[in-house]
Amino acid sequence: RRLCRDCNDYADRLRRDFPGRFGMFANLPLPDVDASMAEIKYALDDLKADGIGLLTSYGDRYPGDPEFAPVFDELNRRGAVVYFHPTNAPCNKCQPEIPAATLDFPFDTTRAIVSLLFGGTFARCQNIRFIFSHAGGTVPFIAERIGRLGARPGFKEAVPNGVVPELARLYYDTALSANWLAFRSLLELVTPDHVLFGSDYPFAPEPTMVGTIKGLIELGLEPDVLQGIERDNALALFPQFGE
Repeated sequence: RRLCRDCNDYADRLRRDFPGRFGMFANLPLPDVDASMAEIKYALDDLKADGIGLLTSYGDRYPGDPEFAPVFDELNRRGAVVYFHPTNAPCNKCQPEIPAATLDFPFDTTRAIVSLLFGGTFARCQNIRFIFSHAGGTVPFIAERIGRLGARPGFKEAVPNGVVPELARLYYDTALSANWLAFRSLLELVTPDHVLFGSDYPFAPEPTMVGTIKGLIELGLEPDVLQGIERDNALALFPQFGE
């Protein structure tokens, strides 16, 4: 709780010290639900955070866990923007010689999205604008495969709007994904206005960020689509930065 509060206060100071340059996603001390509920109030009411930043998993628990429902219900009531970044989950230990960012991060993002989908969170929390890193992990590529579960008892009730429509209303960033191998699947799943620029900086070094910018240009997208991804789509979520 204390570490989370210190991080949020630091982000708020940084934002105030450099007005107009930084926004802020507040952290929550999950899996502590009571503390997270208190931090939502502090972050959104007192600090006026622009959104909430979460991890794709907390230990062996994924965000669609029923015990986390009060957190998402409160964020839904507030119409919050909720951004997810992957982490190295305990189950990702079968190939320790491979960096987590190469395989485990995309797969943990996929698990988080499927957890929220079949845990009923997406269907229940229509007012939350969800953003996922790295083009959604493997979700665009296996969306139809995931969708097959929507016809099975025990899963169908959680997706009354259908699997693909729920996946298509999410937002996905371009970090480490600005290439046609990823974009062909992504743009089959979502409209371009649901794609946001993501750099992964500073965890990905500066040349990687430069590569993302170059990769977007080399995709040959229409100018208005490229401008949307690089700026306008984010401004639609955060109009305060366009003032």
